[in-house]
Amino acid sequence: MDEAMTTERIKFYQTGTFTAGNRLLDEATRTVQSRLDRTNSLNSGHRACQGCGEALGARYALDAAMRASHNQLIAVNATGCLEVFSSPYPESAWQIPWMHSLFGNAPAVASGIAAALRAKRRDDVTVIAQGGDGATVDIGFGCLSGMFERNDDVLYLCYDNEAYMNTGIQRSGATPPFARTNTTQAVGEHPGNPIGNGKNVPRIALAHGIPYVATASVADLHDLERKVTKAIGVRGARYIHVHVPCPLGWGSDPAHTMKVARLAVESGLFPLFEAEFGKVICSTPIRRKVPVERYLELQTRFKHLFGPPQDTEALAAIQAMADDNIAVYGLME
Repeated sequence: MDEAMTTERIKFYQTGTFTAGNRLLDEATRTVQSRLDRTNSLNSGHRACQGCGEALGARYALDAAMRASHNQLIAVNATGCLEVFSSPYPESAWQIPWMHSLFGNAPAVASGIAAALRAKRRDDVTVIAQGGDGATVDIGFGCLSGMFERNDDVLYLCYDNEAYMNTGIQRSGATPPFARTNTTQAVGEHPGNPIGNGKNVPRIALAHGIPYVATASVADLHDLERKVTKAIGVRGARYIHVHVPCPLGWGSDPAHTMKVARLAVESGLFPLFEAEFGKVICSTPIRRKVPVERYLELQTRFKHLFGPPQDTEALAAIQAMADDNIAVYGLME
Protein backbone atom coordinates (compact mmCIF):
# COMPACT_ATOMS: atom_id res chain seq x y z
CA MET A 1 0.00 0.00 0.00
CA ASP A 2 1.25 3.48 -0.85
CA GLU A 3 2.64 5.41 2.12
CA ALA A 4 0.34 8.33 1.33
CA MET A 5 -2.66 6.07 1.91
CA THR A 6 -1.98 5.65 5.62
CA THR A 7 -3.41 7.93 8.29
CA GLU A 8 -1.19 9.36 10.97
CA ARG A 9 -2.29 8.43 14.45
CA ILE A 10 -2.25 11.33 16.92
CA LYS A 11 -0.22 10.26 19.93
CA PHE A 12 -2.24 9.09 22.93
CA TYR A 13 -0.53 11.41 25.40
CA GLN A 14 -1.67 14.36 23.30
CA THR A 15 -5.26 13.35 22.78
CA GLY A 16 -6.24 11.01 25.58
CA THR A 17 -9.92 10.28 25.81
CA PHE A 18 -10.06 12.11 29.12
CA THR A 19 -10.56 15.84 29.50
CA ALA A 20 -6.95 16.70 30.38
CA GLY A 21 -5.71 15.38 27.05
CA ASN A 22 -8.57 16.91 25.12
CA ARG A 23 -7.68 20.41 26.32
CA LEU A 24 -4.71 20.24 23.95
CA LEU A 25 -7.07 19.94 20.97
CA ASP A 26 -9.23 22.49 19.27
CA GLU A 27 -12.97 22.31 19.90
CA ALA A 28 -13.82 20.53 16.66
CA THR A 29 -11.46 17.59 17.26
CA ARG A 30 -12.12 16.88 20.94
CA THR A 31 -13.73 13.57 21.76
CA VAL A 32 -17.50 13.62 22.17
CA GLN A 33 -17.23 12.07 25.62
CA SER A 34 -15.32 15.11 26.91
CA ARG A 35 -18.31 17.36 26.24
CA LEU A 36 -20.97 18.23 28.77
CA ASP A 37 -23.59 18.22 26.02
CA ARG A 38 -23.04 14.58 25.01
CA THR A 39 -26.28 12.64 24.71
CA ASN A 40 -25.37 9.61 26.86
CA SER A 41 -27.19 7.50 24.28
CA LEU A 42 -26.40 4.34 26.25
CA ASN A 43 -26.83 5.55 29.80
CA SER A 44 -25.52 4.17 33.06
CA GLY A 45 -27.52 1.48 34.81
CA HIS A 46 -27.23 -1.19 32.13
CA ARG A 47 -26.17 -4.69 33.13
CA ALA A 48 -23.05 -5.33 31.09
CA CYS A 49 -20.23 -7.33 32.65
CA GLN A 50 -17.20 -5.60 34.13
CA GLY A 51 -14.77 -4.56 31.42
CA CYS A 52 -17.31 -5.09 28.62
CA GLY A 53 -15.81 -3.79 25.39
CA GLU A 54 -19.18 -3.81 23.63
CA ALA A 55 -20.79 -1.41 26.12
CA LEU A 56 -17.83 0.93 25.78
CA GLY A 57 -17.82 0.80 21.98
CA ALA A 58 -21.58 1.30 21.68
CA ARG A 59 -21.57 4.30 24.00
CA TYR A 60 -18.84 6.07 22.05
CA ALA A 61 -20.23 5.13 18.63
CA LEU A 62 -23.82 6.17 19.33
CA ASP A 63 -22.90 9.43 21.06
CA ALA A 64 -20.68 10.32 18.09
CA ALA A 65 -23.52 9.42 15.72
CA MET A 66 -26.00 11.56 17.65
CA ARG A 67 -23.67 14.54 17.51
CA ALA A 68 -22.95 14.10 13.79
CA SER A 69 -26.67 13.69 12.96
CA HIS A 70 -27.72 16.67 15.11
CA ASN A 71 -29.66 14.27 17.36
CA GLN A 72 -31.77 13.05 14.45
CA LEU A 73 -31.17 9.30 14.67
CA ILE A 74 -33.04 6.01 14.91
CA ALA A 75 -31.22 2.85 16.05
CA VAL A 76 -32.25 -0.75 15.38
CA ASN A 77 -30.70 -3.44 17.56
CA ALA A 78 -30.38 -7.14 16.80
CA THR A 79 -30.77 -9.64 19.61
CA GLY A 80 -27.52 -10.18 21.49
CA CYS A 81 -25.48 -9.05 24.46
CA LEU A 82 -25.97 -5.34 23.76
CA GLU A 83 -29.75 -5.68 23.54
CA VAL A 84 -30.03 -7.99 26.56
CA PHE A 85 -27.92 -6.04 29.02
CA SER A 86 -29.33 -2.66 27.97
CA SER A 87 -33.07 -3.39 27.92
CA PRO A 88 -34.28 -6.00 30.43
CA TYR A 89 -38.06 -5.53 30.46
CA PRO A 90 -39.47 -3.11 31.59
CA GLU A 91 -36.22 -1.12 31.85
CA SER A 92 -33.98 0.46 29.22
CA ALA A 93 -30.61 2.21 29.29
CA TRP A 94 -31.23 3.82 25.88
CA GLN A 95 -31.97 7.53 25.63
CA ILE A 96 -32.45 7.65 21.87
CA PRO A 97 -35.17 6.32 19.52
CA TRP A 98 -34.29 2.62 19.69
CA MET A 99 -35.94 -0.53 18.38
CA HIS A 100 -35.21 -4.16 19.16
CA SER A 101 -35.59 -6.51 16.24
CA LEU A 102 -35.03 -10.26 15.96
CA PHE A 103 -31.62 -11.91 15.99
CA GLY A 104 -31.18 -11.98 12.25
CA ASN A 105 -33.17 -9.18 10.62
CA ALA A 106 -31.84 -5.88 12.02
CA PRO A 107 -30.44 -4.83 8.60
CA ALA A 108 -33.82 -5.50 6.95
CA VAL A 109 -35.75 -3.61 9.64
CA ALA A 110 -33.35 -0.67 9.38
CA SER A 111 -33.72 -0.72 5.59
CA GLY A 112 -37.49 -0.57 6.02
CA ILE A 113 -37.20 2.43 8.33
CA ALA A 114 -34.91 4.15 5.83
CA ALA A 115 -37.44 3.47 3.05
CA ALA A 116 -40.26 4.90 5.17
CA LEU A 117 -38.24 8.04 5.88
CA ARG A 118 -37.50 8.38 2.17
CA ALA A 119 -41.22 8.08 1.36
CA LYS A 120 -41.94 10.83 3.88
CA ARG A 121 -39.12 12.91 2.37
CA ARG A 122 -37.26 12.99 5.68
CA ASP A 123 -33.63 13.17 4.62
CA ASP A 124 -32.59 14.68 7.96
CA VAL A 125 -32.81 11.43 9.98
CA THR A 126 -29.97 8.89 10.17
CA VAL A 127 -30.73 5.17 10.54
CA ILE A 128 -28.29 2.89 12.33
CA ALA A 129 -28.47 -0.88 12.71
CA GLN A 130 -26.23 -2.63 15.20
CA GLY A 131 -25.52 -6.14 16.37
CA GLY A 132 -22.85 -8.50 17.58
CA ASP A 133 -20.84 -10.87 15.43
CA GLY A 134 -23.43 -13.64 15.77
CA ALA A 135 -26.22 -11.43 14.44
CA THR A 136 -23.95 -9.95 11.78
CA VAL A 137 -21.58 -12.64 10.57
CA ASP A 138 -23.97 -15.59 10.89
CA ILE A 139 -27.70 -15.24 11.53
CA GLY A 140 -28.23 -11.85 9.88
CA PHE A 141 -25.66 -12.22 7.13
CA GLY A 142 -28.21 -12.61 4.33
CA CYS A 143 -30.14 -9.50 5.38
CA LEU A 144 -26.87 -7.58 5.68
CA SER A 145 -25.75 -8.58 2.20
CA GLY A 146 -29.14 -7.53 0.85
CA MET A 147 -28.79 -4.15 2.53
CA PHE A 148 -25.38 -3.74 0.89
CA GLU A 149 -26.63 -4.88 -2.52
CA ARG A 150 -29.53 -2.40 -2.49
CA ASN A 151 -27.22 0.31 -1.13
CA ASP A 152 -29.84 1.20 1.49
CA ASP A 153 -29.15 4.40 3.41
CA VAL A 154 -28.17 2.67 6.66
CA LEU A 155 -25.04 2.63 8.79
CA TYR A 156 -24.45 -0.86 10.20
CA LEU A 157 -22.25 -1.25 13.30
CA CYS A 158 -20.94 -4.71 14.16
CA TYR A 159 -19.56 -5.09 17.69
CA ASP A 160 -17.33 -8.12 17.27
CA ASN A 161 -16.52 -10.05 20.45
CA GLU A 162 -15.79 -13.17 18.41
CA ALA A 163 -18.44 -15.59 19.74
CA TYR A 164 -22.05 -15.92 20.89
CA MET A 165 -21.35 -14.54 24.35
CA ASN A 166 -24.95 -13.91 25.44
CA THR A 167 -26.02 -17.54 24.99
CA GLY A 168 -23.01 -19.24 26.56
CA ILE A 169 -19.84 -18.58 24.54
CA GLN A 170 -20.49 -20.63 21.41
CA ARG A 171 -18.38 -20.34 18.28
CA SER A 172 -19.44 -17.83 15.61
CA GLY A 173 -18.20 -17.13 12.12
CA ALA A 174 -15.94 -14.47 13.65
CA THR A 175 -14.27 -16.75 16.21
CA PRO A 176 -10.51 -16.78 15.52
CA PRO A 177 -8.62 -19.98 14.73
CA PHE A 178 -7.59 -22.18 17.67
CA ALA A 179 -9.77 -20.27 20.16
CA ARG A 180 -11.57 -22.33 22.79
CA THR A 181 -15.33 -21.86 23.05
CA ASN A 182 -18.02 -24.11 24.50
CA THR A 183 -18.53 -25.60 21.04
CA THR A 184 -14.83 -25.71 20.05
CA GLN A 185 -13.25 -27.29 23.09
CA ALA A 186 -9.49 -27.43 23.62
CA VAL A 187 -9.32 -31.21 23.23
CA GLY A 188 -8.23 -33.67 20.58
CA GLU A 189 -5.52 -33.58 17.96
CA HIS A 190 -6.46 -30.06 16.80
CA PRO A 191 -7.92 -28.25 19.83
CA GLY A 192 -9.95 -25.08 19.59
CA ASN A 193 -11.66 -23.53 16.58
CA PRO A 194 -10.52 -25.12 13.28
CA ILE A 195 -8.35 -22.89 11.13
CA GLY A 196 -9.87 -21.79 7.83
CA ASN A 197 -13.44 -21.54 9.11
CA GLY A 198 -15.46 -18.33 9.38
CA LYS A 199 -15.97 -15.12 7.42
CA ASN A 200 -14.15 -11.81 7.07
CA VAL A 201 -17.17 -9.51 6.84
CA PRO A 202 -15.22 -6.26 6.28
CA ARG A 203 -13.70 -7.87 3.18
CA ILE A 204 -17.13 -9.10 2.10
CA ALA A 205 -18.50 -5.58 2.53
CA LEU A 206 -15.64 -4.34 0.35
CA ALA A 207 -16.64 -6.83 -2.33
CA HIS A 208 -20.13 -5.28 -2.42
CA GLY A 209 -18.56 -1.96 -3.39
CA ILE A 210 -20.60 0.06 -0.90
CA PRO A 211 -19.74 3.74 -0.24
CA TYR A 212 -17.94 3.28 3.08
CA VAL A 213 -16.38 0.42 5.06
CA ALA A 214 -14.14 0.74 8.11
CA THR A 215 -12.72 -1.24 10.98
CA ALA A 216 -12.30 0.22 14.45
CA SER A 217 -11.34 -0.84 17.96
CA VAL A 218 -12.08 0.25 21.49
CA ALA A 219 -8.29 0.50 21.76
CA ASP A 220 -8.63 3.84 19.95
CA LEU A 221 -11.95 5.41 20.88
CA HIS A 222 -11.12 8.71 19.22
CA ASP A 223 -10.59 6.86 15.94
CA LEU A 224 -13.93 5.08 16.42
CA GLU A 225 -15.69 8.41 16.92
CA ARG A 226 -14.02 9.84 13.83
CA LYS A 227 -15.06 6.95 11.62
CA VAL A 228 -18.65 6.99 12.85
CA THR A 229 -18.79 10.75 12.27
CA LYS A 230 -17.45 10.30 8.75
CA ALA A 231 -19.94 7.52 8.03
CA ILE A 232 -22.88 9.67 9.13
CA GLY A 233 -21.93 12.16 6.40
CA VAL A 234 -22.08 9.48 3.68
CA ARG A 235 -25.24 8.39 1.88
CA GLY A 236 -25.97 4.77 1.05
CA ALA A 237 -24.90 1.58 2.82
CA ARG A 238 -22.06 1.94 5.31
CA TYR A 239 -20.40 -0.68 7.51
CA ILE A 240 -18.10 -0.32 10.53
CA HIS A 241 -16.66 -3.44 12.19
CA VAL A 242 -15.66 -2.71 15.81
CA HIS A 243 -13.39 -5.05 17.78
CA VAL A 244 -14.69 -5.34 21.36
CA PRO A 245 -12.97 -7.69 23.85
CA CYS A 246 -15.21 -9.79 26.10
CA PRO A 247 -13.50 -10.61 29.42
CA LEU A 248 -16.01 -13.35 30.25
CA GLY A 249 -15.79 -15.16 26.95
CA TRP A 250 -12.10 -14.55 26.31
CA GLY A 251 -10.94 -15.30 29.84
CA SER A 252 -9.14 -11.98 30.16
CA ASP A 253 -8.85 -9.63 33.12
CA PRO A 254 -11.74 -7.11 33.05
CA ALA A 255 -9.22 -4.42 33.97
CA HIS A 256 -7.20 -5.20 30.83
CA THR A 257 -9.88 -4.72 28.15
CA MET A 258 -8.11 -1.74 26.60
CA LYS A 259 -4.73 -3.48 26.79
CA VAL A 260 -6.06 -6.61 25.09
CA ALA A 261 -7.72 -4.54 22.36
CA ARG A 262 -4.55 -2.53 21.81
CA LEU A 263 -2.40 -5.67 21.48
CA ALA A 264 -4.81 -7.07 18.86
CA VAL A 265 -4.12 -3.96 16.80
CA GLU A 266 -0.39 -3.70 17.51
CA SER A 267 0.20 -7.36 16.63
CA GLY A 268 -1.57 -6.97 13.28
CA LEU A 269 -4.33 -9.44 14.08
CA PHE A 270 -6.96 -6.70 13.85
CA PRO A 271 -6.02 -4.17 11.15
CA LEU A 272 -7.59 -0.71 11.20
CA PHE A 273 -8.51 0.66 7.78
CA GLU A 274 -11.06 2.63 5.78
CA ALA A 275 -12.42 1.89 2.31
CA GLU A 276 -14.67 3.63 -0.18
CA PHE A 277 -16.52 1.91 -3.01
CA GLY A 278 -14.56 -1.31 -2.65
CA LYS A 279 -11.07 0.18 -2.39
CA VAL A 280 -8.98 0.62 0.76
CA ILE A 281 -8.07 4.31 0.97
CA CYS A 282 -6.11 4.43 4.23
CA SER A 283 -4.96 2.40 7.21
CA THR A 284 -3.66 3.09 10.70
CA PRO A 285 0.02 2.12 10.90
CA ILE A 286 1.40 0.06 13.76
CA ARG A 287 3.85 2.13 15.77
CA ARG A 288 5.53 -0.77 17.52
CA LYS A 289 4.82 -4.31 16.34
CA VAL A 290 4.39 -6.96 19.03
CA PRO A 291 4.40 -10.76 18.60
CA VAL A 292 0.97 -12.39 18.65
CA GLU A 293 1.91 -14.26 21.83
CA ARG A 294 1.67 -10.97 23.75
CA TYR A 295 -1.99 -10.76 22.78
CA LEU A 296 -2.88 -14.44 23.09
CA GLU A 297 -1.31 -15.09 26.50
CA LEU A 298 -3.71 -12.67 28.21
CA GLN A 299 -6.71 -14.86 27.29
CA THR A 300 -7.52 -18.28 28.73
CA ARG A 301 -9.29 -19.21 25.48
CA PHE A 302 -5.79 -19.63 24.01
CA LYS A 303 -4.19 -21.14 27.10
CA HIS A 304 -3.93 -24.57 25.51
CA LEU A 305 -1.53 -23.17 22.88
CA PHE A 306 1.09 -22.48 25.52
CA GLY A 307 1.26 -26.04 26.78
CA PRO A 308 2.89 -27.93 27.98
CA PRO A 309 3.87 -28.64 25.33
CA GLN A 310 3.63 -25.35 23.46
CA ASP A 311 1.78 -25.61 20.15
CA THR A 312 4.42 -23.90 18.03
CA GLU A 313 2.66 -24.82 14.78
CA ALA A 314 -0.57 -23.08 15.81
CA LEU A 315 1.27 -20.02 17.13
CA ALA A 316 3.22 -19.79 13.86
CA ALA A 317 -0.03 -19.99 11.88
CA ILE A 318 -1.56 -17.14 13.90
CA GLN A 319 1.61 -15.07 13.47
CA ALA A 320 1.42 -15.66 9.72
CA MET A 321 -2.15 -14.32 9.71
CA ALA A 322 -0.99 -11.16 11.49
CA ASP A 323 1.96 -10.72 9.13
CA ASP A 324 -0.34 -11.11 6.15
CA ASN A 325 -2.62 -8.36 7.49
CA ILE A 326 0.39 -6.08 7.95
CA ALA A 327 1.47 -6.65 4.36
CA VAL A 328 -2.01 -6.37 2.79
CA TYR A 329 -2.99 -3.17 4.60
CA GLY A 330 0.45 -1.54 4.80
CA LEU A 331 0.44 -1.32 8.59
CA MET A 332 4.15 -0.87 9.28
CA GLU A 333 5.46 2.69 9.40
